[in-house]
Amino acid sequence: MGRTGQCVLGLTRQQFGCARRAGRCLIISVTITLSTPDAGRLDAAIRELRDWQHEESPLQLHPGDLGWHRRFGAEKTAAAVRTWSRDGTLVALGFLDDPDVLRLTVAPDVWHEDTLARQVVADLSDPRRGVLPPGKVSVESPNGSRVQRLLDDSGWQAGEPWTPLRRDLADPLDQSVLRIEVIDSGHESPFTAVHRSAWANPRFTDELWQTMTAGSPYAEARCLLGYDEQAHAVAGVTVWSAGPGRPGLLEPMGVHADHRRRGYGAAICIAAAAELKKLGSSSAQVCTQSSLLSAVATYRAAGFQPLPERLDRTFGPVGR
Repeated sequence: MGRTGQCVLGLTRQQFGCARRAGRCLIISVTITLSTPDAGRLDAAIRELRDWQHEESPLQLHPGDLGWHRRFGAEKTAAAVRTWSRDGTLVALGFLDDPDVLRLTVAPDVWHEDTLARQVVADLSDPRRGVLPPGKVSVESPNGSRVQRLLDDSGWQAGEPWTPLRRDLADPLDQSVLRIEVIDSGHESPFTAVHRSAWANPRFTDELWQTMTAGSPYAEARCLLGYDEQAHAVAGVTVWSAGPGRPGLLEPMGVHADHRRRGYGAAICIAAAAELKKLGSSSAQVCTQSSLLSAVATYRAAGFQPLPERLDRTFGPVGR
């Protein structure tokens, strides 16, 4: 699916070509195309998103977010992705975490570009564009991006607050108090069982784990399972690298319901940071709802430092 958006006059050479004729400048508009990739093009979009990760950016949409959704298969993951391209180059990418919640980021070289941001916000605000449905919807975008500022100027309201946290992997890492196992195929059942208990969600089966790990993003990911001194599987986490020198992501982390309040959450997060360091990541990042005070405290106990809070932007009827 592809839709072409009408660009307004912009400011940079990336936006318009200029050809001088008889002392005059001919301005040639460059269109921005909104699309949903098919499963065959999904990996290329994820590779581009991987290259957008850098330490100077606030926490943003990460390849691991799509990698975790990949448990539902390539087709469903591709159907949840929206891309904005200019001259065949990907410049923005959104991921429907839920049908009415879009997580969005843009390429680093167009972070503050007005033309792209106006097109993206127009597409987000109009259900006919096929990004978000009618009714109340939410968008997550990185702090400081031009898209986020234009959402504020276009009638979108502040929504749910989230707390990003980061641990610098150049710092020394403590030894986890848990015995850590890296899960490979054929040994996933204890890991999926811990996840089902931690999240009170029976849907994460061994089959979904196998589908997730067959996807390309998992080539730079690991699932870790922590055992206590009695050899009980007590906590699990999946970590996603975006390549050496780039931020890595924890998504998700959970502690078995029978083993909470014993420090195992912090212990598995320390192990996650150590594993990302082995994979060459520059930092370990995670984001949680600010209202989940226990989750924020767990990450802080593992050496993660909170970053400026981020607010979702919401749009649509009040009270729905």
